Amino acid sequence: MPRRNILWRFRRVLFLLGLLFVLGVSGTVYVLSQVPLPEADPPLETTFLFDAKGRKLAELSNQENRVSKKLDEMAPVLVDAVIAAEDRDFFSHRGVNGRAIARALIADLRGRSLQGGSTITQQYVKNVFLSHERTILRKLKEATLAVKLERELTKKEILERYLNTIYLGRGASGVEAASQVYFGKSVTEIDLQEAAYLAGLITGPEPADASRNPDVADQRRNRVLNALVQEGHLTDRERDKLVKVPVRSYVKERTGFRQARVVGEDIGARYFVEAVRAELIAIYGEARVSGGGLRVNTTLDLDLQAAAFEGVYGTLDRPEDPAGALVSLDTDGRVRAMVGGRDWDVSKVNYAMGTAGGGTGRQPGSTFKPIVLAELVRQGYSVESVLDSPAQLIIPGADAGKDWVVNNYGGAAHGPLNIIDATKVSSNTVYAQLAQVLKPARIAENAKRLGIDSEVPAEASIALGTATVSVMEMADAYLTFATRGLQVEPTLLESVADSNGVVLDEEAPFKRRVLEPEQADVVNMVLQGTVTAGGTGAGANFGKPLAGKTGTTTQNGDAWFIGYTPKLATAVWMGYPEGQERRLLNIHGVATVTGGSLPAGIFRRYMTVVARDSDYIGGFRAPASLTGRLLGVPPEVIDPNATTTSSSIVPGSTTVVGSPATTTPQAATTSTPTTSSTTTTTTPATTTTATTFAPPSLPPFPTIP
Repeated sequence: MPRRNILWRFRRVLFLLGLLFVLGVSGTVYVLSQVPLPEADPPLETTFLFDAKGRKLAELSNQENRVSKKLDEMAPVLVDAVIAAEDRDFFSHRGVNGRAIARALIADLRGRSLQGGSTITQQYVKNVFLSHERTILRKLKEATLAVKLERELTKKEILERYLNTIYLGRGASGVEAASQVYFGKSVTEIDLQEAAYLAGLITGPEPADASRNPDVADQRRNRVLNALVQEGHLTDRERDKLVKVPVRSYVKERTGFRQARVVGEDIGARYFVEAVRAELIAIYGEARVSGGGLRVNTTLDLDLQAAAFEGVYGTLDRPEDPAGALVSLDTDGRVRAMVGGRDWDVSKVNYAMGTAGGGTGRQPGSTFKPIVLAELVRQGYSVESVLDSPAQLIIPGADAGKDWVVNNYGGAAHGPLNIIDATKVSSNTVYAQLAQVLKPARIAENAKRLGIDSEVPAEASIALGTATVSVMEMADAYLTFATRGLQVEPTLLESVADSNGVVLDEEAPFKRRVLEPEQADVVNMVLQGTVTAGGTGAGANFGKPLAGKTGTTTQNGDAWFIGYTPKLATAVWMGYPEGQERRLLNIHGVATVTGGSLPAGIFRRYMTVVARDSDYIGGFRAPASLTGRLLGVPPEVIDPNATTTSSSIVPGSTTVVGSPATTTPQAATTSTPTTSSTTTTTTPATTTTATTFAPPSLPPFPTIP
């Protein structure tokens, strides 16, 4: 007798599973089919934002800008454009499109986020009756209601309602209101160019507003024109002629429109509100955010916001002054204050958030050194290791095969320094050597661990802060030190509820350990030294426990101070919007601005107010010991009774390091931390040949304090 295949052997089990699946689907469809079709056109409701203490922060609304039109009053080219772009089978399907759903399902099964596949009828149902959550149940309910709607209304009635309710940006719900705000004319009068642009806005109007993003606007318009060609409404030649005309040339400027009424407009709160609005739109959709009556509790503290804005723009108070930004994070990652610029209506760029805020990010200079310091400690090296700090250092072949020339700020030669003192005076030549020992790739990995999401190239100059980052990222990285090694993701939101008070989402701090507490304690001890007398950040000291670091980029184009208490991390940046090529010179009596001058002063001014609330202060823990491997000392010259040991690098105005091997790890040393970081020198090693010579004719790397 022939052997049965495996399907035959398990036929009863498979039959039972299939039966259960059919019954489950049938039951779900039956239950959903009993859901009554809600009433159409719910009234628009204002969304309210509240600060951390429950005070009203902002109102987000559509400004009730909705004007209905009959379908036969709308320009026929608009109807063609919308159907070509959104639902080409609209007049033939019965509410759902099996082929579109299949395509979406395949994308979902491949692990992507839940895809659309929605018909115009489904989009109307979702916008008017349902939420924007991406779940299977919501999609099933959407499909069921779409089929029911198609039985009750004609295609033209559905299309008319859809076109009168879709949100198209600038506070406009419906194509008539949108036509007025974008073109200054009725939807009955628009031409093919304008119709294609309106149709292109449906998938997300704000990113495609021609006043803000003209390139995106052109792309959206062109995509619809291509769809019209495919549907036979337009020839290739006609399309090619139309795509040459920029959308911005026929769209009105975005003036006189405001979606948010903000409490604290005069203290820069609008930058924070716009960041919150963008995040809410990504989760709930624009129509619901602007007219769905959400109740949003945010993390901003208006009292701290006022102090932060006064600190930044009470200092940079002249029209010709550079821009400034500030971000404060508590130990749960909540943004308590955010200064993104001087005037949102003028710039519309949030300098605190880098590329996420519409800007480009900036180089952090020496404020990146603590990330190197943390990697040093993480790899098990001692901060009592001693390296020479010449005025200039040449490391052959370190710059992609070329010699790397590193200069200390101001040409200062410090002689042998342990890592504690090298950080205090911000020695570039010491940290360049550390980058060679620790390896740039591992430093870049540590930056990611600490909260830097921007790309950090694994290059020799990484230790001197030549990557491009945001103020928010740098505040988050330093927060990891304040939390004794717990990396916390920043958040703008506490909770979101609907107009009936039903909670839709609650934010919980996301934390993960990236440094051991004892390692973070060592970093904190070192960074406390930079804000004491003789440290580059002494100007930030406001009389309470504090750690931090200064930073200034090449030719003084950007200046930073980032500091933290055990309860709050705050990053301050200043620079000209046009980029670091414009130098920070002769500002408020400061001839050459560095991180230790105006930014440190802004920080002190802000934190003096913050310190009135003891919840944001606290005390640091002293490290139990400074155990670790020493750098650059051959075993035969180690004195186990010495506090620190000397470097094998001979001091000089210019030092040539033969290779990274000259600073290889040696035996471990253990000492109890002291209040002084004075270097104790033992017998100098002579394993490295030091030569003084003129530097090669290479462009100098950044001189960064």
